[in-house]
Amino acid sequence: MKVVDFLASDAVMPVLRGASKAEVLTEMASFLAARPATGKAIDARALYRLLEEREQLASTAIGEGIAIPHAKLEGLPRMVGALGRSPAGLAFDSLDGKPTYLVFLLAVPASSATDHLKALARLSRLFREAEVRQRLLAAPDGATMYRTLAEEDAKF
Repeated sequence: MKVVDFLASDAVMPVLRGASKAEVLTEMASFLAARPATGKAIDARALYRLLEEREQLASTAIGEGIAIPHAKLEGLPRMVGALGRSPAGLAFDSLDGKPTYLVFLLAVPASSATDHLKALARLSRLFREAEVRQRLLAAPDGATMYRTLAEEDAKF
């Protein structure tokens, strides 16, 4: 499984406007819901509620400026994602207590048993690399961010 299997080139948000975890989750849920490429209409409010429920269990901010919020949705035909960047950083209850700069939202079918775990592992592996994080933060636009992830993902 490759990241490009669930991240479309137009699903990158180079500048997140939200200043808090809740604002960013709302912004990204709305962005993902507005994209026709998901194959099914996504209810942005329902997605946000599911993301919030998951965050209540434990923060999805894994440290090193990265968060990977995720939720399972009924009726979603395939896994879809969105990548967002907060140039100023935001408080996301990160494990290391540092600001979060890159947020990868993942929405998966409710019936998904293991694919979402593979996707989370793949994303974690990519974001573990300091060079990848630096390139994504320095990228001038969403297209460059997407190409960076695609190039790095192809190495594994």
